[in-house]
Amino acid sequence: MVARAAHRARQRADLSSPATGGAATLALEHVTHAFEDVVAVRDLSLSVAEGEIVCLVGPSGCGKSTLLRLAAGLETLQQGRIVIGGREVALPGRSEPPERRGVGLVFQDYALFPHLDVLANVRFGLRHLPVAEQRRLAAESLDRVGMAGFAHAFPHTLSGGQQQRVALARALAPRPPVLLLDEPFSGLDVSLRAQVRDQTLHVLKAHGAATLVVTHDPEEAMFLADRIALMRDGRLVQEGSPVDLYMRPLDAFAAAFFGEVNRMSGVVRDEQVETPLGLVPAPELSDATPVTVLIRPEALHLSLSERIDGVPARVEAARLLGRTSLVHLGIEDGAGGELHLHARMPGQFLPAEDSFVTISLDSRQAFVFADE
Repeated sequence: MVARAAHRARQRADLSSPATGGAATLALEHVTHAFEDVVAVRDLSLSVAEGEIVCLVGPSGCGKSTLLRLAAGLETLQQGRIVIGGREVALPGRSEPPERRGVGLVFQDYALFPHLDVLANVRFGLRHLPVAEQRRLAAESLDRVGMAGFAHAFPHTLSGGQQQRVALARALAPRPPVLLLDEPFSGLDVSLRAQVRDQTLHVLKAHGAATLVVTHDPEEAMFLADRIALMRDGRLVQEGSPVDLYMRPLDAFAAAFFGEVNRMSGVVRDEQVETPLGLVPAPELSDATPVTVLIRPEALHLSLSERIDGVPARVEAARLLGRTSLVHLGIEDGAGGELHLHARMPGQFLPAEDSFVTISLDSRQAFVFADE
């Protein structure tokens, strides 16, 4: 927990400036943007290095798509600075158009031209080149995304996943230093989404561009990203690797955004909090501080046998969710009532309703935050 406190301090210091760790191909510096009286982005700085995939996540309306549109040149910068490949492309009152920024764009609806075949769609951004070169680069890009056999098909004959790959091929064809993807998988059904995003990850890594992906899906961000930037109300809340955001959240919002949590209240005494599941360390908080304790369902390890060091719980329901089982539990809350909890166990673990199990807590996934 002490190490966690030091990590939080370092991350809060880093939020005021673009992330480091390599030369930034894309840098947004102190960007603020408003639509009339609504501030969509507030003094936000973010950078993406060559070959890096950064996922921008947050709830609807937090400003993530606005930030991507500013990077693309689809919105006029009001405050701050945008740099691509070491070159200023936007300052207040001066903004280069998208076609001169060296960015490739993949939109949520893919934006393919229905009257053009696949090859012509991919050639669209290469019109400044000789025709033979256009065809060569377009064919190479289609081959890279596994769509070489569909060069003369029209968009309406393709599945959603195929259209997504054509849109990606079109963005990659000019070999831009920066790729910007806005909710690229949201239009796909669940089974196809997993397959297409896996293919896309490998294509992006092979291409080596600095890639910024906007998504509302935390699991998708953790699958794709080298680094995640979490936004709320136009601000950057936390930035780091997927492991950082899942295992070392800076606040209750970040903890809850990346997965379901069990919530309980308490008060710090002697650098720990007493909960119905046992003592949870809180060395960075002062005594008598009211706190919220958030515990991930997978932190509750269940046993069908009685354990001296465990907490008894009554099974209310158990459901197999494929790779894991979700178990609904009731435990005494210490005040004469019952607390409802969720536990997630690997594989098939389906105890009968109204049977009893024993809970042991993995405190590494128990997070303590002072009440605001």
